[in-house]
Amino acid sequence: MSSNNLLEKVKQLREITGVGFKDCKNAISETKGDIEKSIELLRKKGIAKANKRMTRVASEGLVSIYEEGNKFSMIEINSETDFVAKNDEFIKFSEELAIITLKENGKMEKIMSSEMKNKKKVEDSLIDLISKIGEKITIRRCAFIEGDTNINFSYTHSSIKKNVGKLGVLLSLATTKPKNEILEFGKQLAMQVAASSPLSIDRNDLDQNILKKEKEIIDEELKNSGKDSKITDKIALGKLNKFISENTLLNQEWIMEPKKKVKDIINEIPGKEKIEIKKFFRFKVGEGV
Repeated sequence: MSSNNLLEKVKQLREITGVGFKDCKNAISETKGDIEKSIELLRKKGIAKANKRMTRVASEGLVSIYEEGNKFSMIEINSETDFVAKNDEFIKFSEELAIITLKENGKMEKIMSSEMKNKKKVEDSLIDLISKIGEKITIRRCAFIEGDTNINFSYTHSSIKKNVGKLGVLLSLATTKPKNEILEFGKQLAMQVAASSPLSIDRNDLDQNILKKEKEIIDEELKNSGKDSKITDKIALGKLNKFISENTLLNQEWIMEPKKKVKDIINEIPGKEKIEIKKFFRFKVGEGV
């Protein structure tokens, strides 16, 4: 490690931990320049306390999408406050990360070690941004879709600029139809995913643990109703089927025409060519944090 690089790492570590130069220099040398490992090392030695900045909750931020032909990427960057999420430097950082995410096919490990325009790795640029802004900032999750046989779409809600907002969706459809014939439907279906927050495409894809938990909640709710078990069994089945319909994309009510389901709309699209929903990703800033 060059002396300039060493000094830069020591400076970053001091700004994050508040620990003295000598201890930071020793930690950086011992961990071969790894900031996260250096913080952990200092804490183990009792030199640095848990940094308040890094233990605070970062549930604000942005979702950024980038597209190149039929390839789409999406990444969520979190900050502590909405004020920081509107910072120009934060926005540019998220936009550049979306580009890198596409380049690295959505592989987070490769993204973090990729070089940015400033000639620094993403992981080092993140630490610089944390030091400069003074808030906890995290790169939470990313997604990537491509495919020669699929037609892909994206949607951004609560946008502050093109492809940057508080909620993002990537959607992939398999069909032999030309994109111009399903362009409007694809955009509307991506909006459906954003608005209705499905858990899966169809009931067979739904996580069985989620279904089990929902059934337990329903059974507990009906346990003390005083009704005959045959009646409560029917009620429980009805409630479970309703849950499945509301949380699986194909079985949801179509937001443009609620009397019909999404699968009905797909079947009504003219032409013999089939349309199949292959996958979708929905990122809402801070959801589940």
